[in-house]
Amino acid sequence: MALDYARIKHWAFPEIRQSYAAKDSIFYALGLGLGEDPVDARQLRYVYEDGLKAFPTQAVVLAYPGFWMQNPETGIDWVKVVHGEQRLRLHRPLPAAGTVRARAHVSHVVDKGAGKGALVITERTLVDDATGEALATLAQTTFCRADGGFGQGDAPPEPLPAVPERAPDAVREIAILPQAALLYRLNADPNPLHADPAVARAAGFERPILHGLCTYGVAARALLDAFAGGDGDRLAELNVRFSRPVFPGETLQVRMWREADGRVRFDARIPARDVTVLSHGVAELRP
Repeated sequence: MALDYARIKHWAFPEIRQSYAAKDSIFYALGLGLGEDPVDARQLRYVYEDGLKAFPTQAVVLAYPGFWMQNPETGIDWVKVVHGEQRLRLHRPLPAAGTVRARAHVSHVVDKGAGKGALVITERTLVDDATGEALATLAQTTFCRADGGFGQGDAPPEPLPAVPERAPDAVREIAILPQAALLYRLNADPNPLHADPAVARAAGFERPILHGLCTYGVAARALLDAFAGGDGDRLAELNVRFSRPVFPGETLQVRMWREADGRVRFDARIPARDVTVLSHGVAELRP
């Protein structure tokens, strides 16, 4: 079965209501490597229950619709899908524990052409179930590498801007845990591409790769460390393109540029392989 534009564009998602506890917030933060310095109070606030805060990018795993493209009725070759972009707008800090709800919808199905794949953008707004207040708005772009050429589709959204050509204003390097993918998949995304060597090889990778959203969270750590004293409450927006896979155990180098409008442009590299893995990054920080 090939990808059917109308079927995907009108895919029916149930409303998801999710309760999470302090230990879930701690587990998410540990998967990003927070707590690696056991005496750093800026990290301990996310991994220790005394005064616990939720790390802001935890929003991406809450009320997540799951790996719905694995459903054979989508017609998508799910083994060959990869995360293309992630956009996140945080309206207020996430509670360290609570109940949230969201209903996803497909906003764009973009045909890049036969042999060039397709983009499917899934959006959802995360709401605090107790107050009804919006916590975050998210848009996830999935690159369906084997599903282009269906002959119709939507115009793509406005592209993210490239980083400046000048030298970065700040650089941070963070080591990714060797078991990071195995930990992170327990938050929300059990795609076997991140755990099963055979599935990874079938998808064209030498071994299981890290979730793009785990790399995304590690990059957020670097941004907050460089420009916000590690304070996640200051993160208002975080948008990025995933350009290459990351393997667990590698070291991520995040380069950052502070712009006149107050926003931070960023990318991320794996120096050992001389490749850029995150590009076109844009972050907004609250004062």
